[in-house]
Amino acid sequence: MNSKSSSPNFGTVVSVRGSVVDIRFEKRLPSIYSLLHAMEGTIAIEVLAQLDAHRVRGIALTPTQGLARGMAVEDTGGPLKAPVGKEILSRMFDVFGNAIDRQPAPSDVQWRSVHRAPPSLARRSTKSELFETGIKVIDVLMPLERGGKAGLFGGAGVGKTVLLTEMIHNMVGQQEGVSIFCGIGERCREGEELYRDMQAAGVLPNMVMVFGQMNEPPGARFRVGHAALTMAEYFRDDEHRDVLLLIDNIFRFIQAGMEVSGLMGQMPARLGYQPTMGTELAQLEERIANTDTGAITSIQAVYVPADDFTDPAAVHTFSHLSASIVLSRKRASEGLYPAIDPLQSSSKMATPGIIGERHYALAQEIRRTLAQYADLKDIIAMLGMEQLSPEDHNVVSRARRLERFLTQPFFTTEQFTGLNGKLVSLKDALDGCERILRDEFKDVPESALYMIGTIDEAKAKIKSEPEPEQEPKAEREHATSAHES
Repeated sequence: MNSKSSSPNFGTVVSVRGSVVDIRFEKRLPSIYSLLHAMEGTIAIEVLAQLDAHRVRGIALTPTQGLARGMAVEDTGGPLKAPVGKEILSRMFDVFGNAIDRQPAPSDVQWRSVHRAPPSLARRSTKSELFETGIKVIDVLMPLERGGKAGLFGGAGVGKTVLLTEMIHNMVGQQEGVSIFCGIGERCREGEELYRDMQAAGVLPNMVMVFGQMNEPPGARFRVGHAALTMAEYFRDDEHRDVLLLIDNIFRFIQAGMEVSGLMGQMPARLGYQPTMGTELAQLEERIANTDTGAITSIQAVYVPADDFTDPAAVHTFSHLSASIVLSRKRASEGLYPAIDPLQSSSKMATPGIIGERHYALAQEIRRTLAQYADLKDIIAMLGMEQLSPEDHNVVSRARRLERFLTQPFFTTEQFTGLNGKLVSLKDALDGCERILRDEFKDVPESALYMIGTIDEAKAKIKSEPEPEQEPKAEREHATSAHES
């Protein structure tokens, strides 16, 4: 990286407190976001504040072992940069753009600053297009937008990462775009497993992976999202390609910002979050946009602390999204995967003008049926199914069949479940829901609709196995308790 002027600018370390380093420069004060190197480039520090005419305060992007007072620090004269170009495809990088897939560094790349302005309003595209995922419950009830931002909300262990990897698998096969996977503060094994899975599925040639793992300092986790976005913007603006940007997990970006803010000595806001959380999140999210040259479609996993959707991190993230997919622990415990809560999830695409009258009417009817069933659950628990009116009986029967039909076996979980993954088109998913709502499958056992692709597989399933084998444990208990009462 070239410095601003030919003469190098050196400073000395004044204090080191964890990841926060204060440095004194006599000659020239580095600007905010400048990257500084200490110990022959092994330690990288980003300037976040100028304290007075000679001192800056920075956050280390690498561990600070060995750094001591009085050591020399060099100003690189520029900000943190990320590699861009065709050569980065099928590769795996860290926040500095170093290859971490045990292969030589890519040769023919440009380096661009990770701090870039979002596209201007004049350049943004305003048309709304559907983005099919091949996952029934998402395409029918909360359709995603091409060039939009969708969030996967859920607590720990309800299946956010599984759903994300399934979407990569389905989409890379369907579209000619580029996928960029950005892992922020997630487990190291997840990154390694994802790399192997994508290699086995043959989709790596159209993919870039960028990781800032859990064990890295907060400064690195805080900047890895910006590095991934710089790569995505290159494919959108220079190559005019559609980009699918997957972020796992955007909450860890907010969490890293909270750590940096605390280390920098800022006064915390509500629940200990940083006072600048809204600004920091917006600086990242506003760069994800649809322009006249291409679109960046983003799907982000959002960890919800203690399943509390009023948490400031969840609330701030909600405001940026065009679709919210909410995962429910209760549905996961009932064995209904993907464990998406159809009543809490929503999409701004679900209007008659965008998805069409038939799809809109069907989605509304499905929601209404499931909502009525949710209201009747208390009565069923207390008095049993026998006390329901014939009309309510039909509602429960339809809702339970819809719930089973909206489950789906995934390609990414084949090795755990033993069931082959299914990709279902929007047309087949809508047909299946419509036929269930018309009571065509009233006499078909519920278990026949569980974990299938298209609706016609239910009839084939009945012929092949007369006894219901695949009904989830919780469902069998629920049915027996209802009969006993």
